[in-house]
Amino acid sequence: MGGVSDIEALKFNLSDLNENMLHTVMELVSDGIWDWNANTGFVYRNPGWYEMLGYAPHSLDNTVLTWENVMHPDDYPRVMALFDDYLSQRAPGYQAEYRCRTQDGRYIWIEDRGHVLARNVDGSVARMVGAHRCIEDKKRLFEALEQRNQSLEAIVEERTRELSRVNQQLQIQLEENRKLAETDALTSIANRHLLSKTLPQACDRAQRFRQPLSLIAMDIDDFKNINDHYGHALGDAALVQVVESVKRCVREGDLLARWGGDEFIMVLPNTPLADARTLAETIRHSLADLPPVGDFQLTLSFGVVQRFDEEQQTGLLARADQALYRSKVAGKNVISG
Repeated sequence: MGGVSDIEALKFNLSDLNENMLHTVMELVSDGIWDWNANTGFVYRNPGWYEMLGYAPHSLDNTVLTWENVMHPDDYPRVMALFDDYLSQRAPGYQAEYRCRTQDGRYIWIEDRGHVLARNVDGSVARMVGAHRCIEDKKRLFEALEQRNQSLEAIVEERTRELSRVNQQLQIQLEENRKLAETDALTSIANRHLLSKTLPQACDRAQRFRQPLSLIAMDIDDFKNINDHYGHALGDAALVQVVESVKRCVREGDLLARWGGDEFIMVLPNTPLADARTLAETIRHSLADLPPVGDFQLTLSFGVVQRFDEEQQTGLLARADQALYRSKVAGKNVISG
């Protein structure tokens, strides 16, 4: 799959084909071809796409999250900026080079090109197709040519190996430092810093792919009284017990974070309000099994909200906090939204 002219030809030849016929054609192409139906969220990827990354054909979920999950996190912001510019028609085309994770955990460089085949009446994308092409050899050749131009190639290679070893050690240390910086020391869940980094991305993703996003704000009832009556050590132990109970209800893809003190936030991607309320009810019932702390039964109050279109994290958090306050006013151990 070559330059822009190839994509233009793809638009001209395939835009009138029905989906089954289009996917049948794509099965025969060796390059990594993808077809995104933005109105349903379904993403078809041909066998060449999977083979490029070492996966069995059609072994991953047919959603945009599969694309995001294999992309190198350092490349993600740059690629999403290029993608959004094209979707919003601020750029004439979409083309990006970035790293993708293979089935065995390595990263390879790919070139990604895409073209919108159809838009909805409001201008949003309805259908888009594109192609992934492995450019790992090109990247490796470029590196080899650079090394060949150096006068002390043998010494440079040795230093490169040493730098690679040191870099691996640094990466391990950086990863450990990152986890420490993003983890609450008492409860071992995400802290406010990680939530502040994750929630804006979740809002952008929900807006970009037109998916629901819900939040659950939680606060331990009478926690100040527990600390005042029985001391902070017992209060901290009770807080950890509550978190362990809540963690058992967290689904894959959700984020549970300590917002501060005895208040927690759950970020629920691709989750409508009704499902978020059901999850909050499950958490509320799970706390009934916890032993009381003296005269106090451990309960939570909840504020559950779903993101509005175009709403950013500040407004979403504020609405969740207001709903939580209403639960406190209503008598605690209540879900409001």
